[in-house]
Amino acid sequence: MSLDITSKEFWVESELEGESKRVFDICNGCRRCYNLCPSFNDLFERLDNESVDGDAEKLGPADLRSVTDLCYQCKLCFNHCPYTPPHRWDLDFPRLMMRSKAVQVRRDGQSIQDRFLGHVDRMGRLGSAFPRLTNWALRNRINRWLMEKLLGIHRHRVLPEYAPQTFRQWVDKRQARAADADRNRVALFYTCTVNFHEPETGTAAVKVLEKNGIQVICPEQRCCGMPFLDGGDIEAAKKNAQANLDSLYPYVEKGFDVVVPGPTCSYVLKREYPVLLGGETAQKLAAKTFDICEYLMRLYTEGKLDTGFIRGAGRVAYQIPCHLRAQNIGYKSRDLMQLIPGTSVQLIERCSAIDGTWGLKRQYYDLSVKVAEPLLRDLREGQADVTATDCPLSGLQIEQGLGKKPVHPIRLLAQAYGLEEK
Repeated sequence: MSLDITSKEFWVESELEGESKRVFDICNGCRRCYNLCPSFNDLFERLDNESVDGDAEKLGPADLRSVTDLCYQCKLCFNHCPYTPPHRWDLDFPRLMMRSKAVQVRRDGQSIQDRFLGHVDRMGRLGSAFPRLTNWALRNRINRWLMEKLLGIHRHRVLPEYAPQTFRQWVDKRQARAADADRNRVALFYTCTVNFHEPETGTAAVKVLEKNGIQVICPEQRCCGMPFLDGGDIEAAKKNAQANLDSLYPYVEKGFDVVVPGPTCSYVLKREYPVLLGGETAQKLAAKTFDICEYLMRLYTEGKLDTGFIRGAGRVAYQIPCHLRAQNIGYKSRDLMQLIPGTSVQLIERCSAIDGTWGLKRQYYDLSVKVAEPLLRDLREGQADVTATDCPLSGLQIEQGLGKKPVHPIRLLAQAYGLEEK
């Protein structure tokens, strides 16, 4: 019941405390997630404290809050855990932490920091209205100092730049290809990051899909809602989820697949919307949602993928994002890139520790960089020709540590087709 928002007990603090201690007691006996993330390390240190002596019942409210605040929702513990549903112990640690954050926010109110970081669409529209001015402001030391003081965004955190033209503007100006009854059809959930910051990823996605004979449409959409969930605002997340469901589901009914070039967003549409919204339509949307490389590899297994690549990518160091690993779909991006002749892919299964809004925050910046160091070390030692990741937030951490921005695998595919210059 860790995210059963329709239950009366969901918001009752004593019920949450009881569920948390039940879960923490199971985790204490298992410890399989030791060193997986700061949240578990903090939990086990508190359980090992002499005054607690391994008894989860002795943990107080401050202990529970600390464990919650250190969880950045990478979701990896869910796949790591042997006691997830349908096990009788019914353990879902990420959703327990999400519930704990939501109850905390309802009790104490939401911080200015979380309110600001949650409204991705609003920030995107404002920043994109004057991209040059916004980008200058985000690089200005005085402005960054003010952002840290007022909003809690660390002054040294690399932030994404705003593009001169949004992806939505590019789509609206472009002549869409005519529909064909024999072609596969997809609705592209292009994500906030692609729209405001990395439209080149979206244009590459459209060109690659069309290269493979697929009709692409881009319905109106909002942020998937994950930043709201990070900040404990479940109602705001539900509103965005419902708006996206209302926009996307009519296309699902017409036989469209929903394709997403961002692992966090594809995870949320697949895994969180059915829980947040309930009902058959959310389940059907989830069943028809695919990460873009997952979708293209499905075409390959059906013998429908165009493999007429004209350019290799060389040595690629590929960081697989946590939210792709959490989907249990395998290594689709790696497998797709390895289809390109003259390309070798080094798979790096390391967390970037910036998931969602957590790594942007002043209070977690140093810990985020520390947790990401094994990833950055592997990338430095690999000496690849190009670094790739599907996750734009991982991209920020990599750019922070290496001084060079990685590319989305779909862009390497577009380059291999000759659809995009290197």
